[in-house]
Amino acid sequence: MTEPEDRRPDRGAASPTAESNPAAAETTPARDARLDNAKFLLIGLVVVGHMLGPMRDYGPANVLYYWIYFFHMPAFILISGYLSRSFTTSPRRVEKLILTLAVPYLVFWAVDHAVHALQRGSLPDALSLLQPTYALWFLVALFLWRLSVPVWQRLRWPVAVALVVSVCAATTDLGSGTLAIGRVLSFLPFFVLGLTLRREHLALLDRLWVRVGAVAVMGATALLAVPASQELSTDWLFLSSSLTDRDIDPLLPGLGIRLAFLGIALAMSIAFLALTPKRRTWFTDLGAYTLYVYLGHAALMEPLRMTPWYDVATGPVGTVATLLLAAGLVLLLCSPWVRACLRWAVEPRSTWFLKPLPDTPRPAERESAGSGSRA
Repeated sequence: MTEPEDRRPDRGAASPTAESNPAAAETTPARDARLDNAKFLLIGLVVVGHMLGPMRDYGPANVLYYWIYFFHMPAFILISGYLSRSFTTSPRRVEKLILTLAVPYLVFWAVDHAVHALQRGSLPDALSLLQPTYALWFLVALFLWRLSVPVWQRLRWPVAVALVVSVCAATTDLGSGTLAIGRVLSFLPFFVLGLTLRREHLALLDRLWVRVGAVAVMGATALLAVPASQELSTDWLFLSSSLTDRDIDPLLPGLGIRLAFLGIALAMSIAFLALTPKRRTWFTDLGAYTLYVYLGHAALMEPLRMTPWYDVATGPVGTVATLLLAAGLVLLLCSPWVRACLRWAVEPRSTWFLKPLPDTPRPAERESAGSGSRA
């Protein structure tokens, strides 16, 4: 989930003016409605996927779950990479990174453990800040990916290098999930690919043949999800563990299957973006609040599982009811009053955690300093 920083309009690559004038670098052109629409739809799929998880014993729910997990996180990561193109290690950008990712991670990590303790009467056996709970892995991943942006922008073939890193992660024992490193490395190619995209690439999505192909891709993968959901573990979708701890040769066919899943995720991500409305819709503005939905629903999932809901919501009626509940939850978490209640945790004030940045010299002071240096 792209963090609240992305409510500011999408930025392109830094221009010479921006490089010479830090103040100009903070100016932003118009937002891309397609990306806001896509973020809202994808966060809806995230919530639906999590809510369908306990219902996977029912065949159609399991197929839908599998189909959603084919692409929803890769697509979100691709968009996150695209919106991170202008990230630098300037003090203000690092401050924003801390406030919109690191601080919410700490807050909701504590919330998750508190909920666990209240429901089960004890804290989890593994109590480490370096081990993300439930959905918090994405905040860790996005934090690390954004810190690495300058590195990828300097490489000649960044996507190829990221793919090699992902492949190596698939064949290496990465331990117990510290910092969600398995997912950080495995999903890396999608983030780096997003970094390399430009507006002209997104414009290609409007061509008729691309949209027709997108419909075909989505339809074909929906059919593919039927046998895949019955024969293949969801571990292939999560990309959180290596291939060395499975009852399969890690190279062949293990690595081939992993690459096939990455290819499916890429094709579906492109297809999804091609089918996403490019004009403003009633939910365009809500695409700015995906982090509220992501963190808010994650904190509610464990309590929901402890209720009788999943004992009652079974079969086709229960599946439809769960889908409606998920949609309602997304809209609720986007509402102004819920955002106001959660803002302290999702968008905390910098003065609570960070010391003030040095004052930026006024234009007259910069000119005076520049004259002195020339002298």
